[in-house]
Amino acid sequence: MTEPFGRFFLPGPSEVHPEVLAAMQRPMIAHRSKECARLMEEVQPVLRQLFGTQRAVMIGTLSATGFMEAGVRLLPRGRVLSLVNGAFSERFALIAEACGHEVDRMVVEWGEAHDPEAVAIRCAAGDYVGVTVAHNETSTGVVQPIAALARAAGDTPLLVDSTSGVGGARLEFDEWNLAYALTGSQKALALPPGMAFAVAREDLFARAEPASFYLDLRKYVENPPPFTPALPQLYALAAQMKRIEIEGVAERMRRHQQLAALSAEWANSRGLRVLANKAHRSPTVTCIRCAESTDLLRRLSARGYTVGNGYGKLKDHAFRIGHMGDQTVGTLERLLAVLAVEIRS
Repeated sequence: MTEPFGRFFLPGPSEVHPEVLAAMQRPMIAHRSKECARLMEEVQPVLRQLFGTQRAVMIGTLSATGFMEAGVRLLPRGRVLSLVNGAFSERFALIAEACGHEVDRMVVEWGEAHDPEAVAIRCAAGDYVGVTVAHNETSTGVVQPIAALARAAGDTPLLVDSTSGVGGARLEFDEWNLAYALTGSQKALALPPGMAFAVAREDLFARAEPASFYLDLRKYVENPPPFTPALPQLYALAAQMKRIEIEGVAERMRRHQQLAALSAEWANSRGLRVLANKAHRSPTVTCIRCAESTDLLRRLSARGYTVGNGYGKLKDHAFRIGHMGDQTVGTLERLLAVLAVEIRS
């Protein structure tokens, strides 16, 4: 017997709606067929709304980390500035180093966002080929001021990891003049893991030679896909894009803001501290300081609920509520009611 929807609150993978899971049972088709090409095309309008772009959204059968690397590989050789405020922004820096770049880290405390003015000074003083940043730092529940950071970067391309952002946090690729942005399927899009999505500005494709074969993003602009896609995930994607279209992208953003506010209010009412300050709290994940987090999550699991533990150095000192994807005020209120009982016990 399957558990009822609304008990799985990891900050990824997120809970997948039964309608979306059911769509994965469709029969296989030829991935070079017109049918597959239509499938790839019909998901574009909603994906473009979610990224805030008129450009094509590239679709790959790989994790978001793969498209992080693919974005870095579009940069020419040179120094990269990495804005680090948690575990996944640090991962972006490590990827840039693995791709042969010299990386300067601009580090702020976990739970903090970067000051655009300080970033502008740093970019003006350095000769950088790119700047990496995590839009929505999943390890800390901090959302970065991406529009202001893009202005601060100036002519230096800003590469944005929005793995837990797109689908729940506003991203305006064209309006903010971003160079590159990516996300994964398993976070705010509420899809099964295994797919990634990205948008790139045209000037990033101007390199004379590809820096990779499988990760050469120019191939992913093509339709149908350059390599064999995960067809069940594509079916799920098509089903979820229809569901998001029915809800409306703007309404989806409002719902995620409601869930974030509800989580923060609940934490404050219990005397618990939300790690991120109010101005930079993520709409998709809330990280809450709690000394008894390990035991608390064990008790929650016994009640049939899954919540994320702290990540990295916060592992035993915090828990994270992934209020993203298709979770609602009702499902979150039920979780918070159980949390309240278990914290008192």
